[in-house]
Amino acid sequence: MAPLTETPGDFAALQETLGHRFADQGLLREAVSHSSLQGSESGGDYERLEFLGDRVLGLVITTLLFERHPSDPAGDLAPRLNALVRRESLAAIALEIGLGQHIRMATSEAASGGREKPAILADCLEAVIGALFLDGGMDVARRFIIDHWQSRLEQSESTKDPKTLLQELAHRRGLGLPEYRIVSTEGPPHEPVFTVEVKLGERRPARATGLSKRKAEQAAAQDLLGRIDHD
Repeated sequence: MAPLTETPGDFAALQETLGHRFADQGLLREAVSHSSLQGSESGGDYERLEFLGDRVLGLVITTLLFERHPSDPAGDLAPRLNALVRRESLAAIALEIGLGQHIRMATSEAASGGREKPAILADCLEAVIGALFLDGGMDVARRFIIDHWQSRLEQSESTKDPKTLLQELAHRRGLGLPEYRIVSTEGPPHEPVFTVEVKLGERRPARATGLSKRKAEQAAAQDLLGRIDHD
């Protein structure tokens, strides 16, 4: 049996960080137990709670975006949601609250840098959210999420232009890079109107017009973003 690198006594400090005293300490223990643990000491790992926490986090962030941007189309909200719940964002928050030091794992996993691995940090944070939900209900989970995602909600994700959002979304989904081409240029030389087409993989291209190439590209990217988000 590989020795553990954390003890249950550390849960008091973690609960203070989380802002919730668990009625069921076993839930918190499970939420911070990595699958490298084996045998009776493990008490189960965090995978099931991670599954639940992922859904709780998605619901809370989606609701917050829906409330904060009442007039925005779904095509604008989806990229923001993806940015807020992606692995990098979760791992960063886990680091901010010092979650890594509380994760129960085998010494061999810890020695290989397990406490700093983004995937482990992100998964464990989702498991903690799942545990908060089960132990304290949606209000407790929502309060924790708001406390630690509020600043990110207020950051510049919503100000990114459609071309940037399309490229980021395509990258996250493994769709390749968007390809833009000018279909036509009409009007007088001093005031041309551009028609631009954007293509992404095998999807049907999107077209849009604008008084500059950039404006036409942005409009076409916005159109394609909306379609992808509804796939």
